[in-house]
Amino acid sequence: MLSRVYFAYIVECEDGSYYTGATGDLAGRMVRHAEGRGARYTRSRRPVRLVYWERLPDRGSALRREREIKEMRRRVKEELVRSFSSRPVPLSHPDRESP
Repeated sequence: MLSRVYFAYIVECEDGSYYTGATGDLAGRMVRHAEGRGARYTRSRRPVRLVYWERLPDRGSALRREREIKEMRRRVKEELVRSFSSRPVPLSHPDRESP
């Protein structure tokens, strides 16, 4: 049985601010952000650029990690983003974990 994969992520908005979210479909969520349908916060701050993401085993873990990141000070988030090695956005089916 294949399990659903979830993500916590950070996008950098056009104004330099960060938005943190959690989703089960990272690629689809980035499309919605780009179209202005992703979140009220990012709607007026486009374009956004994905600068950090983590794959997590379940929705609860993703939501907890989202909260942890949101509670970080800006400089800690900047360090997290800086230390993140550039990885492609996972484009696999949202209900299937890629190998």
